[in-house]
Amino acid sequence: MLPRYDPNDSETGMKLLEELTTNACQLQQQVLEEIVKQNVQTEYLRSFLNGHSDKKLFKEKVPIVNYEDIKPYIERIANGESSEIISSQPITELLTSSGTSGGQPKMMPSTAEDLDRKTFFYNLLVPVMNKYVNGLDQGKGMYLLFIKPEIITPAGLTARPVLTSYYKSNNFRNRPFNRFNIYTSPDETILCSDSKQSMYCQLLCGLVQRDEVLRVGAVFASAFLRAIKFLEENWRAMCSNIRTSHVSDWITDPSCRNAVSLILGKPNSDLADLIEYECGSKSWEGIIKKLWPRTKYIEVIVTGSMAQYIPTLEFYSGGIPLVSTMYASSECYFGINFKPLSKPSDVSYTLLPNMAYFEFLPVEKNHEEMSEKIQCNGVSDQNCIQEEDEREGMQTVDLVDVKLGHYYELVVTTFTGLYRYRVGDILMVTGFHNKAPQFRFVHRRNVVLSIDTDKTNEEDLLNAVTQAKCLLEPLGFLVTEYTSYADTSSIPGHYVLFWELKMKGNNDFPELDYTIMEQCCSTVEELLDSVYRRCRRKDNSIGPLEIRVVKHGTFDALMDFCVSQGSSVNQYKTPRCIKSEEAIKILDAKVVGRFFSKNVPFWEPFRIEIK
Repeated sequence: MLPRYDPNDSETGMKLLEELTTNACQLQQQVLEEIVKQNVQTEYLRSFLNGHSDKKLFKEKVPIVNYEDIKPYIERIANGESSEIISSQPITELLTSSGTSGGQPKMMPSTAEDLDRKTFFYNLLVPVMNKYVNGLDQGKGMYLLFIKPEIITPAGLTARPVLTSYYKSNNFRNRPFNRFNIYTSPDETILCSDSKQSMYCQLLCGLVQRDEVLRVGAVFASAFLRAIKFLEENWRAMCSNIRTSHVSDWITDPSCRNAVSLILGKPNSDLADLIEYECGSKSWEGIIKKLWPRTKYIEVIVTGSMAQYIPTLEFYSGGIPLVSTMYASSECYFGINFKPLSKPSDVSYTLLPNMAYFEFLPVEKNHEEMSEKIQCNGVSDQNCIQEEDEREGMQTVDLVDVKLGHYYELVVTTFTGLYRYRVGDILMVTGFHNKAPQFRFVHRRNVVLSIDTDKTNEEDLLNAVTQAKCLLEPLGFLVTEYTSYADTSSIPGHYVLFWELKMKGNNDFPELDYTIMEQCCSTVEELLDSVYRRCRRKDNSIGPLEIRVVKHGTFDALMDFCVSQGSSVNQYKTPRCIKSEEAIKILDAKVVGRFFSKNVPFWEPFRIEIK
């Protein structure tokens, strides 16, 4: 299922993409047939198919599942049972997702073959970019890539994020030369476990090689902006390193020091002076273009929750295009953006039919009504969606049968042991490339807040607020209403909760105790999931949570605004997350107290217990 081609040959790569998308229907049937035939004797599929590998029977008998349904099988493998519970191929590692279950990261099975599939996918990104941007083989990419913590399960399997898995694999470390994909960052700096040393060294290498840089980026927009903030705080030290050809003493990782020292070469006062001049200016508007003047585009994911960072990226970019090249997750790599220079709001991904077997659960959605609600009410997308599968028996649509303009939830059957698994992504069909549909990513199901890789759902937020407000009850205070939003006006961004309070027995506004309110902030943070707490403590990619207390009647004013914009009084419910700037202004105008968490929440790598 994985055709071989030379990634340096862009013409062949584009022909391959044309073949894949032209034969989408046949390839999907072949993928399903291969997966079922290979795995029909696994414990999981045998329980539904009784040894029969018929594709039609697979869709009739194998249920559509979410993570809680398959979690026991994965935990059994993590605890030492055979991979043949779910996969005929050995499970070589578990990939931890940014989504959580029971407060801990979800774990997705992976195999050695799956790394080859990811490499194949990455190689296909190159010919698409070459179609739209000339001369990418005449320089380098300053891509800021990082690894995350990992654990070893009782069975000896490594559990780690999907990108950490790939960067540590032989597929990445021993990758063949590709003249279109040369990085300024030595592998030693990417693989450094100390994120601060890694960031410093990668940025320093990027500055030293500034004249060769043709593209810059990171995986997520949030990570790239953290790098810019880090540069703001450390450019003077980097200039000193360049001027003296000596790496800062606090860089103690020996591999990093050696690799960066080789790139630093001889002292370069002229380069240090130039960087000092640009970074020392009053405004950093357009700083990317000033520091890396040959840059043709910034490659970061700016779809979904990352769209909130577009204005800040545009401020720093100096007019350089923002490019989102791919759509992927821990479960599977899905699709490629065939028009990478399109505006972020127009980005669509074409699913590659040989990566997995794709099905789609129809989602009923009045798009015009939804757009109005998003714009006027600031309600999260998921509050405007009714899912047909929950009313009509989970009927799916095949990849080639989706309809233009319709909304669907993605369901995948993978080569690694996931069968009819609900990914949780809501997509809208925007067009077709040959026979393969193109989708706009709308949002994740049930996610109301996200700054970085965190994905906080309404249930977890409610639980955290419910526990935190108990601190106020002995003082006679009640939290009568609340909502939230992700504030990305500063780097790193942070969660903001709006609370409306009242005193029991009267309408007088309560006098607020700073210590208690700060404890409320900390309590909310401690009760959010492991990914959020890791972002706060280990990655420093989320700032301290903030509670803004508003005047009595503020949420009535919010409802009046929403109703004035077309919401139904009878059906109105306070949105637990708001995105509308107008709605946020209404709330901010009535703030009487702002409080921040003073403590960093506890976090440690999750553990898998033997059962």
